[in-house]
Amino acid sequence: MIKKILGVVALVVVAFLAYIATRPGSYRVERSVVVAAPAETVYGAVADLRRWGEWSPWEKLDPGMKKEYGGTPAAPGSTYHWAGNDKVGEGRMTLVEASPPSRLAYKLEFLKPWQSVSTSDFTLAPEGAGTRVSWSMRGELGFVEKGFGVFMDMNAMIGKDFEQGLASLKQVAEAGAR
Repeated sequence: MIKKILGVVALVVVAFLAYIATRPGSYRVERSVVVAAPAETVYGAVADLRRWGEWSPWEKLDPGMKKEYGGTPAAPGSTYHWAGNDKVGEGRMTLVEASPPSRLAYKLEFLKPWQSVSTSDFTLAPEGAGTRVSWSMRGELGFVEKGFGVFMDMNAMIGKDFEQGLASLKQVAEAGAR
């Protein structure tokens, strides 16, 4: 009887591991908002990493986190390193592409509580009298991350933060445009 139970458990574990192996090896999350401000105004708030504190959803999770900035603000190579509580962890962003006022790309490195690397992009395009701002993040998933993905939806989890951040960015940019 015990052998049958162990056999069934082993079969379930093997089936679950096989299922994880078939999961996608990458992810992409994207959200957008229309801001009643010129692209140059929005671009300034996103390109200068020192200004992320004005609108970033993560800054509010740990107002006391340590921050270090490097490089020329809003220029490729500029960096932002943070270390905070369990909600924000530790990481680094590096501006890798800047095409004012329409596109920015960042290399995003999470160092703690787990290590991963992803790319975050902002695209800004005219829409009506304002600017459509799209914020995306994409990255690769290892086997363990794929396993977590069975229980946690990256799109829902990160997307909620992007929505909060874009809503704050909208307020900051629209106030700056007045």
